[in-house]
Parts: sequence; structure tokens; C-alpha cells
Amino acid sequence: MRIVDLLSKESIMLNGTPKTKSEAIDMLVDLQVKSGKIADKAEYKKGILAREQMSSTAVGEGIAIPHAKSTAVKAPSLAAMTVPSGVDYEALDEEPSNLLFMIAAPNDGDVHLEVLSRLMTILMDEDFRAKLIAAKNKDEFLKIIDDMEKEKYPDEPKEAVAESKTGYRVLAVTACPTGIAHTYMAAEALEKAGKKLGITIKVETNGSGGAKNILTKEEIENCDGIIVAADKNVEMARFDGKKVISTQVSDGIKIPEKLINRIVSGDAPIYHHSGAAAESASSGNESFGRKLYKHLMNGVSNMLPFTIAGGIFIAIAFLIDTIAGAPQTGDFGTYTAAAKFFKTIGDFAFNFMIPVLAGYIGKSIADRPGFLVGLVGGYLATKGSTFAAVGGDVPSGFLGALLAGFAGGYLMLGVEKLCDKLPKALNGIKPVLIYPLVGLGIIAVIMCAVNPFMGMINTSISNLLNSMGSSSKILLGCILGAMMSIDMGGPFNKAAYVFGTAAIASGSYDIMAAVMIGGMVPPLAIALSTTFFKNRWTEEERKNGPVNYIMGLSFVTEGAIPYAAADPLRVIPACMIGAGVAGALSMAFGCTLMAPHGGIFVIAVIGNWPMYLLSLVIGSVVGMLLLALFKKKIKN
Repeated sequence: MRIVDLLSKESIMLNGTPKTKSEAIDMLVDLQVKSGKIADKAEYKKGILAREQMSSTAVGEGIAIPHAKSTAVKAPSLAAMTVPSGVDYEALDEEPSNLLFMIAAPNDGDVHLEVLSRLMTILMDEDFRAKLIAAKNKDEFLKIIDDMEKEKYPDEPKEAVAESKTGYRVLAVTACPTGIAHTYMAAEALEKAGKKLGITIKVETNGSGGAKNILTKEEIENCDGIIVAADKNVEMARFDGKKVISTQVSDGIKIPEKLINRIVSGDAPIYHHSGAAAESASSGNESFGRKLYKHLMNGVSNMLPFTIAGGIFIAIAFLIDTIAGAPQTGDFGTYTAAAKFFKTIGDFAFNFMIPVLAGYIGKSIADRPGFLVGLVGGYLATKGSTFAAVGGDVPSGFLGALLAGFAGGYLMLGVEKLCDKLPKALNGIKPVLIYPLVGLGIIAVIMCAVNPFMGMINTSISNLLNSMGSSSKILLGCILGAMMSIDMGGPFNKAAYVFGTAAIASGSYDIMAAVMIGGMVPPLAIALSTTFFKNRWTEEERKNGPVNYIMGLSFVTEGAIPYAAADPLRVIPACMIGAGVAGALSMAFGCTLMAPHGGIFVIAVIGNWPMYLLSLVIGSVVGMLLLALFKKKIKN
């Protein structure tokens, strides 16, 4: 077993400066952890200290070789440190130690004795020790050892130590509710951080186009751990028994190195899957509110394609009839054959929107049993089923769907627990008969009971919005626009967006217009500021600034995140005010929008689009000027 094969660049430190033996041990243990061969840092260190209590492992001549056999060691490895100034390691000759090697060995076998013997043999050469201490870099350090081993053992073939595992050291999954920006920004940040740290990493993205770069079973088995940076639930059962860090997708963007280092150092809990889709890798550390948010966002992310595609089709229908000069009567949007086609298809897509929202909330909570309950509950909400009129009477819409998804999902978790007490002989029919039958009955009773009340609340909200005076709507537009800029893709942003999409379903198209313009302003304000006020930004920020023109016009608010993260106390307030101004102006000018996404690319279906563009320009310029006012000039 060759010494050079047990060392890696990550486990070598040249010119270390520990002041005490204890500090030297800590530094060497950290190097061992970086090698990736230590499963439990604390347990391994305990073994090292236990050996030191028996007698010091400093053998004199400036050499110290601490070592331990431990269950925490996944594969044999070495860590090395040169200390030119020396450190008191309690050597027998009372001389300071300046060349330290730490051996990590598994419990099975006596590999540590073999390595110890080999080390002592080659370290007896004084010139060899001097060369190691004088090594200028890690490559030279390894070459000196390699040359010495070839000299001492010329007939021995070079035999690489079998790695304990192959593939990637760290795996990750990123996902955000819309699956558009945060998902891929987090993936890129993690990949860059892995490259910088010299740690192999693979990232699976759960984006709007489905999961890409999917983690394989072999990769999961062989990795050190998994980072799940997601604001919606992802498939977790495959990670059972592995070390997993579950966190917000924004952390994948902001602190990727910290997350990777936690996995590599073993500072992550072991995940145990219970079968509930709602369970995350760190469910014990997540607040109930965050769990609810993730379930909601899971529903929203799956609903969005129906909302966006259906909304654009309906908007195209109105555009066609407008061009054709159709009268603004009750059949507007279906007056011409072409418009009727788009309107009908768009309505079909819209009809799926609310059931899909409820269905995927239910699935997020209770996995497949919750999907049926949520989906049917959402459909009952759209139909307005009651005990008096099962076929439909008082639609409860968006609010009813939320209730159906959450209530149905959690009730199904209860049903599953109750069914655990049934005889094992019935296990085969539970998922195909008992769960669907009981779930359908429960959600039917719930929705028929609550639809009248939810319908009244829905109607009241709709009436309130319709009865708002111009000043009240302007204030509402200002608030929604500012909310889109508070956390740029976070809970406040998503709350405003969900409110806008719900308003579309109830026919309040001016609300969605204010929401989208509020989300477009932050990237545009930053792009303008990096163009006209260059001395407020670093060279890298100026270089990347023009990209935000595209992201802003495309309604991708997340383009502003790197700038906001670098200077939140100045950037966020400036963007919020600019977005609030744009949202208020959009409402004041009576702008409308039926397509809940698309930015400038759906301008043809924006009501009063000239004033909408003016509102966007004014809001962006306000944001730009405030950024120039709030941010200090950068000295060259």
C-alpha cells in the first residue's frame, strides 16, 4: 500500500502554523475530512485523542504520526502537514515536530500498522524529510514521496488504492415554484462552487420543463451526501439513509460553498423517508408555515402552465375579435371563427387550472393518495357542488381549491395511518381501493359542506375589488408591485403572483397587469443603473448588467437577486419603490392583462399597452435614480 496513493491534495497542508498539539490535531482531522474518507468527524477525532492519551505519537526527529482505527473511516487515507517553525507535540526527544502525518484506518484489518511501518521506513532519511518540509507546492510534495517509494521499493508495482466509491462526491437537487429562474441559478452557483472547491458535484434541476440531469441510483449510493435546495417538494424516497441538507432554493444561490462544505465535512442529518410526500430531508427543523408554503408552491408550479397557456389563448381570441372589429357584446372573443377556436381551447385549459392546483397540493402532502382527493376536491370547488345541488350551485373557486388541497391531503395522511392497523393481507388493495374510495367520500362531504361559505367569501372579494374606487385600486397596485420586489421570487413575490393569477380567474385583469409590471421593474432598474451610473457598481456587476434588460422585459424578477444579495439595504428599497410606482400607474391608467406571464412578449394582449409601457419606463427610471441616490460611489 503506497503512501502516495493514500494522500490527496485536499489532505495536504504546507507551511502550517499550529501553536499547540491540540490545534495541530484539529487541523489534521480537518484535512482528513476534506479527503472524503471520514463519515463522522467527531467519532474519528475521538479515536485520535484516545490514542494520544496512551502515549504521544511524536516519535522524535521532528516526526509525529497520529493514527486511529475507527468505524468513522470509510477507506484508508493519510493527511500530511509541514510545520517549518515546529510545534510542541510532546515528542520523546522533547524537540518540536515539523513533519506530521495522520493515518485514518477502518476497523477491519491492520492497515494502519502497515502504513505506519512504511512511513517510518522512508522518514528515517534526513534529506527526504528536509525536502518534504521545503516543498513549494503539493504536487512537489507528492512527487518527493513518490520518488522515495520507488527508490526504496523498486520492484513494487504502483497499485492505486481502491476508492471507496465512484462518481460524484456531492449531489444536489434544485427546484423553485415556477421552475424558471431560481432553479437554474442555484444549479449554476452550486456547480461553480464545487469547481472552485475541487469537489465533484452533479445537480438535478426540477424546472418547468421537467427534471433534467436526473441523479442515478448508483450516484446516490456512492455520494457523500445530497443538497436539496428547493421551495417545492421533490422526490425524496430515493435519498433514504443518505446524509441530506434540505434548504431554500435561495440558499443554493447565496451560500453554495457553505452547503457543499457541510456535506463534505459530514455536517448533515441522515434522511429517513416515511412515505409521506410532505416530508423533507430536514422536516424536523422546518416550521409548519414553511411546509405549508412548499405544498402551496408545489400546486402553483403545476398550475402555471395551464394558467399561462390558457390565458394567452383567451387573450389571442380577444385580440382577433378586436382586429376584426367585433362588437363589444357578450359573445366578444367568440365572434369570429378563429377567435372562437382560441377562446374555447383557452377555456378548456383554464378549467383544469383550479383542480390541478388542489390536486398537486394534495399530492405534495400525501403523495399519490392525496392527488385524487385534491383533484376531485378542486373540481367540486369549480362546479360549486352542495348537498342540495351536487351538480353545481355556488362555485368556491380558488379559495375552495386551496381548502380541498390542504384539507384533503392532511386527511389522507390520517387515513393512511388508520389503515396501518388493518391486516397485512389487505396491503395490496389499500392504494387501489381503500384510499381512493375513502378519500373520494371524505372530500365530497367536505366540499359540499363548505362550498356555500367559500362561494360567499369569493363573491364578496370579487365584489370588493369591483367596487374599489380609483384611489383604492391605485393603492392596491402599488402594494402588489412592491411585493413583487421585496424578495424577488420568494414568499412575498409568490403571494402577489398567486393573487394576480387568482384574480384572472375571477375576471379582474387589472390586478395581474400591476403584478407583472412590478416584477419587471427590478431587473430593468438595475440594468439602467449599471448603464448610466457605472461608478455605483463593481466591474463584474457592470459586465453582467445588460443581461437584466432581457430578464426584466421577460418578467424574470430573479435577475436582480445577485445585486440585491450583495447590497440588500440599498438595492431592495430602491427596487420596491420603483416597482410600487409602476404598479400604481398601471392601475391608474386602467391597464389589463389576461396572460399571467411573458413580459413584453405578450404586449399585443395587454389592455392600454401604450400607458403600460409608459408605466414600466417610469417605474424603472425611478428605481434607477433611487439606486444612484442610495448606493455609494465605488473608488477605483
